[in-house]
Amino acid sequence: MAGTGALLLLFVLGHLIGNLQVFGPPELINHYAHFLQSKPLMVWGARLGLLVIVVLHVTTAIQLSATNKAARPVGYAGGEAYGAGWQSRYMLMTGLVIAAFIAYHLAHFTARIPAINGVGDFTKMKTVLDGQTVPDVYAMVVLGFQVWWVAGFYVIAQALLFVHLSHGIASAFQSFGLRDHVWWPRIKCAALAVSAALFIGYVSIPAAIYMRIIGSEYGEKAKAELRAATLLNAAPAQGKETK
Repeated sequence: MAGTGALLLLFVLGHLIGNLQVFGPPELINHYAHFLQSKPLMVWGARLGLLVIVVLHVTTAIQLSATNKAARPVGYAGGEAYGAGWQSRYMLMTGLVIAAFIAYHLAHFTARIPAINGVGDFTKMKTVLDGQTVPDVYAMVVLGFQVWWVAGFYVIAQALLFVHLSHGIASAFQSFGLRDHVWWPRIKCAALAVSAALFIGYVSIPAAIYMRIIGSEYGEKAKAELRAATLLNAAPAQGKETK
């Protein structure tokens, strides 16, 4: 549980560093996305590896929860277990919601399913980099987070991730046998600090876009291009219906 959690934490950190490029010029994150898309073996290898890690992490969580309940089938007379923080009692629930969010996130920006983004067909959003026509990832991110319920869902998911990690990071140290009376308070503070930094970093993206702090003009231009592309594709079909 701790080992797969540590690997997932490294991915969350790396993913945030890549995503924060949205605060730069559009070409920055578009070049980054194009680099990843031009390395399909590397990307799919990473995706499959992450899938295995996530499945192992979730499976272990369910097994540990079942084992914990089986070890004490009768509940405590005074309510919850003494010394168990509320974060630890909701680890399985927050983890499952985060897993559902990951599925939505992949459908939103990777599979680019039009029905779930509240904007339109992201596959039609293109830009030119070094003479090549590539997906306009910057426009997708900007238009995606300008939708209030999408931005809100992302913020809620990051809040749950903060709760999950603030307990999970510290618990990993205990699982690895690195807890003692001297270092434990410092470990808990460090876990809280890392979780808070990740929360601020991830939430800053949808918040800045939704409040039109970044990408506002680019988003309006992309939205107009998306409408034009949709109308052009719809015109032949309407013509056939008229005949």
